[in-house]
Amino acid sequence: MEIHPYLIFEGRCEEALTYYHDAIGAETTHLMRFRDNPEPGGPCSGSPEHQDKILHASFDIGGATVMASDGMCSGKPSFQGVSLVLTAPDGATAERMFAALGKGGQVTMPLDKTFFASHFGMVADKFGVHWMVIVPNPV
Repeated sequence: MEIHPYLIFEGRCEEALTYYHDAIGAETTHLMRFRDNPEPGGPCSGSPEHQDKILHASFDIGGATVMASDGMCSGKPSFQGVSLVLTAPDGATAERMFAALGKGGQVTMPLDKTFFASHFGMVADKFGVHWMVIVPNPV
C-alpha cells in the first residue's frame, strides 16, 4: 500500500508543474488534459476555455510520487493543514530548494539549525503549498 499527496491547483496546475521542475527538480511522469478525457463530463469539461487544463498529473520528486490536478478550475487553490516534507541530502541542496520554494511565497520559519536537524525551515510556496525542508542530524 502507498499514500500519495494529491494537490488541487484550481487552474494553475501546469504552472505548478513547471515551477516544481525548476525549483526542486520534479519530473512530470503523467499528464492528462480535460480534452483528453475519454468520458466527457465532470468539472471543467464543459467549458471550452478549460479544455487545456489538467485533469490529472503525476510528478516525481526524489523517488516520491505527487499527484495533481486543476480540480474545479476555480482559480482559488487552498492548501491548509498539510505540509510536504523535502529531505535534502546536504545543507547546500536544502538552502537552494528552500530559496526556490520561497520565491514568491512566504517563509514561515527560516531555514536554520535545530536540535533535530542541521537545516530545517518551513515555507509556503507561491501556490500556497506548505513545505518543510530538512537535513536531519545523523543518527
